[in-house]
Amino acid sequence: MESYYHPGDLGKFAEMGKGNKELWEKFIGYYNAVFAEGALTEREKALIALAVSHAVQCPYCIDAYTQACLEKGSNVEEMTEAVHVACAIRGGASLVHGLQMRNVAHKLSM
Repeated sequence: MESYYHPGDLGKFAEMGKGNKELWEKFIGYYNAVFAEGALTEREKALIALAVSHAVQCPYCIDAYTQACLEKGSNVEEMTEAVHVACAIRGGASLVHGLQMRNVAHKLSM
């Protein structure tokens, strides 16, 4: 099946450094620092990344962080719960923007 996204592209991610090695290395350094063990465990960070991946709808990130979550000891139940958190935040953000619609509708109806 033809798709805009090519699953094999995830493995080529480092090729993005070819265009500007300095910026790539800065990004990778930052990225690795963010995901290192800190106040949150690597496992917790992977669950957050999985949820964010769904919120931003990045199929590469979903693949990568599903694997990372499993490798770091999360189970499908925990991962599903993380996705539901992302869904609730996205849904809530849509609803709260409904207040903008109501404000404009009220203003235009005056």
